[in-house]
Amino acid sequence: MGATFDISYVFQFIPKLLHTLGTTLFIVAGAMLLGLLFGFIAALPRLYKVPVLQRISQVYASFFRGTPILIQLFLFYYGLPEVLKLIGLDLSKAPVLFFVILTYGLHIGSYVSETIRSAVTSVDRGQVEAAYAIGMTGYQAFTRIVMPQALGIAVPVLSNVLIGLLKDTSLAFTLGVMELTGKSQTLASVTRHFIESYIALALVYLVISMILERLLLVAERRLLRHEKREDATEYSAFRRKSWLSLRLRLRSPRSIRLREEAQKP
Repeated sequence: MGATFDISYVFQFIPKLLHTLGTTLFIVAGAMLLGLLFGFIAALPRLYKVPVLQRISQVYASFFRGTPILIQLFLFYYGLPEVLKLIGLDLSKAPVLFFVILTYGLHIGSYVSETIRSAVTSVDRGQVEAAYAIGMTGYQAFTRIVMPQALGIAVPVLSNVLIGLLKDTSLAFTLGVMELTGKSQTLASVTRHFIESYIALALVYLVISMILERLLLVAERRLLRHEKREDATEYSAFRRKSWLSLRLRLRSPRSIRLREEAQKP
């Protein structure tokens, strides 16, 4: 049984948890960078419909999206060194963070590949054809036209992926990594104040998630600022056109005659 609830322990635990915040953010940053790399590589065969690689990319995405992250952590931490020993590579002395970041990177990459694929295919193909018509190369059309629009579409989804990754790092303590959740478990075991420890942990995760969400929202607005301006311009033009059409109808001979007849006694 735990000790009697004492709210003061919540405020005592928060500074102690923040000492391990760097480890959690390091896992998030490293896994996100690897995820973007793996996701981009996995998305290319499906975008360009490369026969064999396209099937491999689909299997990769299905496996990492369809199995629990905890199972993936165990498979890579305990299984990968044994497999690599068959080809003469010894990873038994590799740090735990290596396997954790690699696993999370591959896991995130499966979601990033689907996000990139859907974002790129949502860009109007006519814009790319127009770019080719004015003499742009495929690389120029992708970097100047497709990629900026695809990023604006993908950022909201990537924001959810990043925040989900932050919460999934809580499973890294199962391999002995002393991150936020691992530190919270230690504090709870030592003091017997389990509820206070978990409340403090939840508050830390909540604040970090809100900060990341706000930063990503700013990035999303910045990437979509041109579209919003175009939408506002089109809406203003629509209002002016509607008002002008209404005035023309009111000044037409038929409208004038109807108003005159309605005013007759």
